[in-house]
Amino acid sequence: MSVEILNQAAKAFRDGTPRPDADQVVDALLQAEKFAKQHPPQFSFDQLVGQWRLCFATGTRKLRQGGIQLKKGYYVPKLAKAQISFARDEAERIGNLAQLGALQLKFTGPARFQTKKNLLAFEFTQIQVTVGSIVLKKGAVRGGEAKEQEFEEMSIAKLPFFAFFLITDDLIAARGRGGGLALWIRE
Repeated sequence: MSVEILNQAAKAFRDGTPRPDADQVVDALLQAEKFAKQHPPQFSFDQLVGQWRLCFATGTRKLRQGGIQLKKGYYVPKLAKAQISFARDEAERIGNLAQLGALQLKFTGPARFQTKKNLLAFEFTQIQVTVGSIVLKKGAVRGGEAKEQEFEEMSIAKLPFFAFFLITDDLIAARGRGGGLALWIRE
């Protein structure tokens, strides 16, 4: 049932058909995550390779007594493009693109997929800012090349990560290090 709702949300994002209520999508994501914990799937980095557009996400808020609470989920407006990409050249790589009109902000860096936990750790080390075809800024961020050299030795506990609990040909879902949930569709 949960995957059906997530597929409906993805389809609605693509073609504008009526979309499931945001609370239904959050519940479906939580159900899919719970199922994956009870029946651990075996994913691989190769299943992620490609470009994925963010269509739905939740935020989080910290609780006074510790821990986090999910905020209400929301569909990402089509006007603002948020995309994540995964590639393998000599090593696993990640890209994160945000676009509003002609303005584009793209971060890239190394990634490391842990098959046993379906966890993808990453570090953004390069940035590119463009308006149309004009490159405004391109270069290293957060330690750049030195950080890339250290990446393989860094503990996952010190890196941002996504814990994937659903990967199909058309969509992926994960919980981020901060506790939020996200649903992407293949571009």
